[in-house]
Amino acid sequence: MKNVLFAISGPSGVGKGTLVKMLLEGDENLVSSVSCTTRAPRAGEADGKDYFFIDRDTFEKKIAAGGFLEYDEHFGNYYGTPLSFVEEMLAKKSVILEIDVKGAMSAKAKKPDTVTVFIAPPSAEELKKRLRGRQSESEQQISERVARAAYEESFARRYDYTVVNDDLQEAYARLRQIVEAERAKG
Repeated sequence: MKNVLFAISGPSGVGKGTLVKMLLEGDENLVSSVSCTTRAPRAGEADGKDYFFIDRDTFEKKIAAGGFLEYDEHFGNYYGTPLSFVEEMLAKKSVILEIDVKGAMSAKAKKPDTVTVFIAPPSAEELKKRLRGRQSESEQQISERVARAAYEESFARRYDYTVVNDDLQEAYARLRQIVEAERAKG
């Protein structure tokens, strides 16, 4: 069984976090990557577990040195996947990046053997319903997330696989099948 880098993307509310958590729970040979960020830790977040919290100067030096598999800036803070951490983990296990579409495409460009999986909602209406069900966003935010989802879905054809999360257990079974098949390709 070979170790594989998986980049899993999908719109907010599609269930990718739940699916990734399910994958990780049942597989000791699979680990989730930890990203670097320049933002301050939130209550309950631990350095090295949730993120590697570093200052802006250190982050920019890592960019200049080619130290990220991918990175981006959002709301005045950098976020990036440290290349050395991914390579260190890949020497032992398969690695999952739960990442946005831009980051997945950057990771694939830098490491062409990255296996990309797009998690899609069954429909825009269902996505809206799920976002409302979370009760954590305003109607304006839900509209923005649904519009963003359409943009993200335009990338789906560039992914190696697309899994529609219509039924959580079926989507998990399909995702598990993909992970096992890719690791079996020696």
